[in-house]
Amino acid sequence: MKLRKTLFGMAMGLIVSVTAIALPMPGEQNVAHAAWTQAKADKVIATGKKYLGTPYKFGASTKTTAVFDCSSFTQRVFRVAVGKSLPRTSRDQAKKGISVSKANLKKGDLVFFKASTTTTSKRITHVAIYAGNNKLLHTYGKPGVTFTSFRGTSWEKRFVSARRVL
Repeated sequence: MKLRKTLFGMAMGLIVSVTAIALPMPGEQNVAHAAWTQAKADKVIATGKKYLGTPYKFGASTKTTAVFDCSSFTQRVFRVAVGKSLPRTSRDQAKKGISVSKANLKKGDLVFFKASTTTTSKRITHVAIYAGNNKLLHTYGKPGVTFTSFRGTSWEKRFVSARRVL
């Protein structure tokens, strides 16, 4: 009888210990962020590619895929590709995820830009998705949704920050 009680006590102690490790403490939910994976990044880029050539329209509605502005494009792509909700504006999107240096960009990272190469202001006016291999996937002006080169271009000179939201 004493052995049974001892074994029962040990089993209960083990269960409580494992539960305490596996379950978050109250108030700690949603603290950890999902880790970046190649599969998620590839899905983001593949989803964005489906919209190549879609015209640009400043202030485009989030309810349409007939036109995009830069942030409605990134918002749509991340929601459709990986179920990630992003804020509506590029400035608000720049507050999400974790900061990433230009040297450590990975496919799927959001890249943020200022208005021109000559301004000293760091005010964010544009967002793009880093597509890997020195390419940005984004929408602006006449080309609409397109791929453009990043390093060695005016885009690099306008770089303000980057965030990893995957």
